Formats: sequence, C-alpha cells, structure tokens
Amino acid sequence: MKNLTSTFLFLSLTAVAQFDPAAGQAGSHAVHKDSLAIVGWASGCKVIRGYQNIAEHGLGFASAGDSSMAIGASDAGIVSLGDGGSAILTFEFPIVNGAGNDFAVFENGFSDTYLELAFVEVSSDGINYFRFPATSNTDTTSQIGGFGALDATHLNNLAGKYKAQYGAPFDLEELKNEIGLDVNSITHIKVIDVVGNIDAAYTSRDKNNHKINDPWPTPYASSGFDLEAVGVLNMQAEAVEENKFLTFTAYPNPASTELQVNIQGADNCVLNIVDMQGRVCGEYNASGLFTLNVAHLEEGIYILKISSFNKVHVGKFSKM
Repeated sequence: MKNLTSTFLFLSLTAVAQFDPAAGQAGSHAVHKDSLAIVGWASGCKVIRGYQNIAEHGLGFASAGDSSMAIGASDAGIVSLGDGGSAILTFEFPIVNGAGNDFAVFENGFSDTYLELAFVEVSSDGINYFRFPATSNTDTTSQIGGFGALDATHLNNLAGKYKAQYGAPFDLEELKNEIGLDVNSITHIKVIDVVGNIDAAYTSRDKNNHKINDPWPTPYASSGFDLEAVGVLNMQAEAVEENKFLTFTAYPNPASTELQVNIQGADNCVLNIVDMQGRVCGEYNASGLFTLNVAHLEEGIYILKISSFNKVHVGKFSKM
C-alpha cells in the first residue's frame, strides 16, 4: 500500500501542467523591455482603481502612479490597480494576430518569485472583451502572504508572471475562434488585477475554476498589480509601413538553411536577426538582394530588423 500511495502522489504532482520558467532561464518566454521585437507601445490608458484591501474597504483605494505611467515604453513608472482594479490600454495602430506572440504586458515585480498577477482581455470594438484562458497551479491550501513567493512554472496567460523589465507575452491565435473578436484588429487591451485572496468571497479563479493564490493582502497605495506598459509585437502592416521609409521581402518563409532578403528604398543598412527574447543572433551590413545563412539558428520565430539613418523596418520569419 505504501508503494501505491507514493506512486499516486508522484503521478498527481507530475500531472500538473508546468509552464515556462522565470525570465532569463532556459525556455522562458519573457520579453525584455528593450527587445527589438517590440514595434510599438500603448498610447492611451484609462484606470479604474480597486481597494487596497478588498476585505477592508476603509483603507481606501490604491493610489500609486497614474494612468499616464502606463503609456509608452516600459521605464519603471507604474500605476497600481488595487484589488480587482483594471486598466484599459489603447493603441495608435491595431494589434494583429501575426507570427508568434502579439503583445506583452509589463509589471514591476522586484524578483523572480515576488509576482503580482493580472488577467488580460482584448477587444476589437472597445465594447466586447475576451479573456485569455489563464492557469494557476499554485497550491491553495494556505494563503500566500503579502510578501510571499510564486513559481512562474505554475502560471500561464497571466500578466505579472515575470519580474520587472520583462513582459508576459500573449498570442492572439488562442482567441481566433471567439465570435465577435477580430484578432487582426485589436484596439483595446484590458488588464484586470487578480485578487489573490483564497477566501471564496473574494477570490479570482482561473480557466479551470481554480482559485488563484498570489501575494495578499498588500494594503498600501501600491496595492495590487502595478502596470508598467504594454508592448506591441505585431502591428497592422499598413501602420508599420506608414512609419517606415524602406521595405523588404524575405523568402522562403519558413526558411531552413538560407533566407533571401531584398531591401528596397535604402542603402548601407544594418540588418539584425533577433530571437523572441530580444537576443541578437546576427548583424550584417546589407542592401539590395542578398542571401543570409540561417542554418545555425534553432527552430522558432525570429525578427528581422533593418536600420538606416535612424529609420527602421521590422519583419518576422520562421526557422524550421
């Protein structure tokens, strides 16, 4: 019986889905704030504050920062949402369902384990919002305290999964079948603080109706999720072209060993191949039609960033 019990416990633990780890670790999906994959940032923000402590309204609402702090690039400025508070971000140009992840949400967690979480929803009309299916496999037998720790590998599709300077990416492909949502014209993103209280009267729940346990209470002006920024990874092509003076084509796509690139509209360009974590995998001086050897790259999605006289054009290709 002892052996059977041990086997059952082992299977129960290993059956729990494990997701990508903390920023900087092998296999992490975290997007650095300086990643060349980012082609734009939120241009507008409206915030509805939550309480500092949803179970003690007398403390008032979260108040740290203001909505302007979430506009533009990630720069350490934050707006705190409070328990259950929310922010709606808007963009100069719509976000599209492109190759790989399409946008990333940044929070200011001060370590790989002190993480404050939020749900993420998107809309293509500013009225109807659709939530990314979030998962939290964190144990809920006891409440994580205000300065408690979380394990990133237990979390998926939750903003705040990574420490400061690293955004949690989201892929619109997951929502492509939602009726009433145009994943190729996302105009609004809503970030909603997860109430980490495991009391059934207040708790937030994931896609499996599982309670989400995160640091609580945080009865301060900076209560709840601290929104830094939302970076865009895939923008409508027409919008990109509006701001660029050069164009290029890259084929075949996906590529196996060689990638043919044809740059038009500029000479003496610098071309960078960048992976989805923002690491430069190659830098070349280029113009016109030329061939890149990509055989050494691992399979995955890569960014092509072509720069000339402080102007840039960004595209993506797949390595198979």
